[in-house]
Amino acid sequence: MVGIILASHGQFAAGIKQSGQMIFGEQEKVEVVTFMPNEGPDDLKAHLEEAIAKFDPEDDVLFLVDLWGGSPFNQANGLYEAHKDKWAIVTGLNLPMLIEAYGSRLSMTSAHDIAAHLIEAGRDGVRIKPEELEPKPAAAAAAPAAAQGGKPGSMEYVLARIDSRLLHGQVATAWSKDVKPTRIIVVSDDVARDKLRKQLITDAAPGGVRAHVIPVDQMIKIAKDDKHFGGQRALLLFENPQDALRAVDGGVPLKTINVGSMAHSAGKVQPNKVLAFDQDDIDTFGKLKAKGIDFDVRKVPTDSKDNMDAILKKAQDALNAAK
Repeated sequence: MVGIILASHGQFAAGIKQSGQMIFGEQEKVEVVTFMPNEGPDDLKAHLEEAIAKFDPEDDVLFLVDLWGGSPFNQANGLYEAHKDKWAIVTGLNLPMLIEAYGSRLSMTSAHDIAAHLIEAGRDGVRIKPEELEPKPAAAAAAPAAAQGGKPGSMEYVLARIDSRLLHGQVATAWSKDVKPTRIIVVSDDVARDKLRKQLITDAAPGGVRAHVIPVDQMIKIAKDDKHFGGQRALLLFENPQDALRAVDGGVPLKTINVGSMAHSAGKVQPNKVLAFDQDDIDTFGKLKAKGIDFDVRKVPTDSKDNMDAILKKAQDALNAAK
């Protein structure tokens, strides 16, 4: 795995590491180097060398640095010169860049490859409201239909996920990186009626992917006649198992449902850290199973799969004990 060093003036690197952890989870081989006001260049160089020493000798190293030309960059650059074949430096560190770096390590083993990939993610993370203030490109060439997923044919369902948080960091980065959707579709009557939530979900779509929020009945209609979405790779997000069951009953052709997160609320039991159930939830999963649906219980693609039957049994036992 590529080792990552976050380097900055002051505590910025430590703070952004914590933020990345909240979104993407705990990460191995990530070190923080901070350059404090009472320190000099030699101190900074020593901190960088100590961080590098924590990696394996054969590891590629990727420096994510706050500012081009600043002291953290200059000292990292001095060390980089002797390892140009396996190390890389990217400046302008922001949170979208860091999250993309974490996701990229799932499939890329070269610091050079990840560094080249991060430039677009860092730039895409700079957005503006109101949108009309965005600079207009000098010229926009029309993209071929195939590049937009618009080739003829039926829509492909690359992932269907139950997640009470809907479109968040783990979905926008890890899962999108893994299944490569062209569309993310939140299927929910409640969210479709909420203008603010709809806007937040649309804004949270990763670069190159369009996000939509539609009611369950509309998803059923699309599944029956998807000529307008032919060739699209769809990632479906359901807020709860009841909406997923309605979609399956209506004819949305799902074979496997990824179960990622179900929030705790009054009357629910929580058999593990991320899933909470009431009796209706348990019964709904039973109906989905009876329809031949398989369950893939994972927060992110790199997690090992949990046993849904065992989780449901534990939840049922807890509900029975609470009666």
